[in-house]
Amino acid sequence: MQSICIPSIECWIETIVPMVDRRTRKRLATRRAISDAATRLIFDKGFDNVTIDEIAHAADVGRMTVFNHFSRKEDLFLDREQEIHDLAFDAVRTRSGGTSPIEALRLLAHRLIEQPDPPFPLFDGTERFVETVLESEALKARARQMRDDFVRALAVILAEVAGRPEQDADAAFAAALLAAAWASAFLQAHALLLRSHDVAAAKRLFLDLVDRGTIGTKAALSGTVYC
Repeated sequence: MQSICIPSIECWIETIVPMVDRRTRKRLATRRAISDAATRLIFDKGFDNVTIDEIAHAADVGRMTVFNHFSRKEDLFLDREQEIHDLAFDAVRTRSGGTSPIEALRLLAHRLIEQPDPPFPLFDGTERFVETVLESEALKARARQMRDDFVRALAVILAEVAGRPEQDADAAFAAALLAAAWASAFLQAHALLLRSHDVAAAKRLFLDLVDRGTIGTKAALSGTVYC
């Protein structure tokens, strides 16, 4: 996900990948330049009105270079999928002793609000991003697919840290409930933000809904290793 205020490519690379070789830095810089160019054009014209050729021209690369970095047009705008996975999965894997996997994700929500992560500025300047997604059927479909992919991957991680089989039904159930709670909390908080322009109120609503969703998930998974 790109925020409206896009940091410099150099700063982003230093923050995300401080110890990589020159070739990798160049590849990441090119990828970020393409994504940034796409984001600016899509914000200006709308997703459905921007072509790959326009994006390639704005990024000063060839059309094939765009596809070398992004397999589909939607991913030029929704380009944070792996980072979202890493953030959530690291929270589960590195949780402190006595903290359940489900609780670890609730605590992650609070940390992201209290100490914003640069790639994920929850509710700070993100109104246009959400509006752009909601205006495009293609972006909404891709966002739903990304959510489904996340649920499947989270279920695997939950089963892994609990020492359960990869296809554990309880892990899949927990992942689906948690993802639904987060998605609903995010969308409801943004709806409030668009109506009121009150960032603080949006953050409070987001955390309240995540907390309540976590309580419901814990109740549903009571007696399992995931609680």
